[in-house]
Amino acid sequence: MTRQLTAIWRFPIKSHGREALDAVNLTAGQTLPWDRHWAVAHEQSQVDGAEWAPCQHFSRGSKAPALAAISAHLDENSATVTLSHPDRDDLTFHPDTEGDRLIDWGQGLVPDNRAQSARVIRGQQRGFTDSVFPSITLCNLSSHRAVEQRVGHALSIHRWRGNLWFDGGAPWEEFDWINREIRIGEAILIPRERTDRCLATHNNPDTGTRDTDVLNALDSWNHRDFSVRAEVLRGGRIATGDSIEVL
Repeated sequence: MTRQLTAIWRFPIKSHGREALDAVNLTAGQTLPWDRHWAVAHEQSQVDGAEWAPCQHFSRGSKAPALAAISAHLDENSATVTLSHPDRDDLTFHPDTEGDRLIDWGQGLVPDNRAQSARVIRGQQRGFTDSVFPSITLCNLSSHRAVEQRVGHALSIHRWRGNLWFDGGAPWEEFDWINREIRIGEAILIPRERTDRCLATHNNPDTGTRDTDVLNALDSWNHRDFSVRAEVLRGGRIATGDSIEVL
């Protein structure tokens, strides 16, 4: 069975936009480059980016569905980000020095009954992925199609906010890869844990509204997991079209 890497996605600002890549160079022990490099801390959080912090400190899709409709483009040379949303004009800004512009631009995207966005912070040691170790999520299109079949209609893959997507495998086989080495292009990764899911999966990434009970669909398999969080053991270039081999 031939498995192939079909897409690479990064999220420069946690929960604030996605961006497709054709290829990327991975580094051992690190997240996907620039993935969750910044995050938006809310008014009840005191985190400053010096250390990793869990998602509860940040404005995120599980509390603010409208954030799901943001797309992003990062200019790596200038470290500027352009955000797009169907209900906003585009915003191009430098997250390290112009975070207030994002806070102003995002007014109304976070519901009034939730902690409001306060400031943009940069992960000084690693990206703000949802794991205690720097992780890259590996997502199976066959598992996605199984969820689509269970809910009875098509779903965008962006509900899962995953980094690497592959096709050609059996549904849920990625769960059997925990602590097994995976070769993609020049890199070797090792999945460490399954990715537990939350209400953010209910968000339609085109409209920014909740429209499908994805968690209930996952419950039918007696879990609420989708994708696996992997550690990069050996760095190297990966690109869409690369084969994926379980070692």
